[in-house]
Amino acid sequence: MTDDSTIGRRGFLAGAATIAAGVPLMGLSPANAVPVAPDVTKFDFPADRSVRVLVTGDAGTGTRAQWAVADAMRDAHGRQPFSLALGLGDNIYESGPNSGIDVQFADKFENPNAGLDFPWLMVLGNHDNSSIYGGDGGWLLRGNNEVEYHAHSPRWWMPSRYYSVRIPEQRPVVEFFVLDINPLASYIPPLFDPYWSVDGQFMNEQRAWLDQSIAQSPAPWKVACTHHPYLNNGPHGDAGRYEGLPIEPLNGVHAKRFFDDHVVGKCHFILSGHDHSLQVLEPTPESKGTRQIISGAAAKTVGAEPRLNPGGSGNAALYENYHELGFMVMELTASTVDLRAYTVDPATGGASEAFTRRLG
Repeated sequence: MTDDSTIGRRGFLAGAATIAAGVPLMGLSPANAVPVAPDVTKFDFPADRSVRVLVTGDAGTGTRAQWAVADAMRDAHGRQPFSLALGLGDNIYESGPNSGIDVQFADKFENPNAGLDFPWLMVLGNHDNSSIYGGDGGWLLRGNNEVEYHAHSPRWWMPSRYYSVRIPEQRPVVEFFVLDINPLASYIPPLFDPYWSVDGQFMNEQRAWLDQSIAQSPAPWKVACTHHPYLNNGPHGDAGRYEGLPIEPLNGVHAKRFFDDHVVGKCHFILSGHDHSLQVLEPTPESKGTRQIISGAAAKTVGAEPRLNPGGSGNAALYENYHELGFMVMELTASTVDLRAYTVDPATGGASEAFTRRLG
């Protein structure tokens, strides 16, 4: 039997065999959304037309650093309540959960976020889909454990691997499109079943769903939520140049093509984690006016990590921070978007406003 943080060869091969056998899985798409358990009452989505969103990512370590950031978020919520949160992936370090009721959900999500009682829109990250080593993204079936957890938690909102939410539901101010591009960005490309391939059923259905959903959205603000960024000045680099690698597909070339064809120029913002930093990047001609924002410093920072892209990738930035923990807050009305970035002292859990700007 494996422990909560590792996966053995037997478990890996069993998962691969399940995929190869084509066993149907719940929650792969919005059409197969996981139902909520009868004894669970989800926190309500806001009905107001002024929406205050907590934006955080790469949190799920269970460490003191995560708790410090959560303390700061609790303090901010107490002073001015959040409507909901975005969890931008890598929700369960280092290797994802072993089941839909894994104790890691309590240790690395529920307990640190106690008192932050509102819906958390959750994104799947590479660490949530680990196979041989933490973060390889090579066992996509594993991510479905986090979808299953949707049935068991009032906070955790992940009814399928990709989905959208309109806030408020009637006459929405914003629609969040939560995407799963792990099959395109995995360090171990999916080899066991063409279902997960670049042009396989999963990604083709997600592409068609996203195109239709964006086209039909009545919301004045459209926000794509991913784990892997499109643009990034930090160590992981831009899509198409991930990790500074010249080797396809490990450089994320397929992720770049997905963004280029289905997201940029269609959504106003891309919110991502993956890089353990806080970045507010300027739109580029290539991004067709879409702005990339990265909030992945909820438990780790780039500070002690090797910088694969010293000085960044050269994308113009309104704000960048690679050495401090932190989170962001996005406030939206029908006509405005304001963004604030907060840095957090890991010793005290105290937060300082480091950046504020009206972005729309």
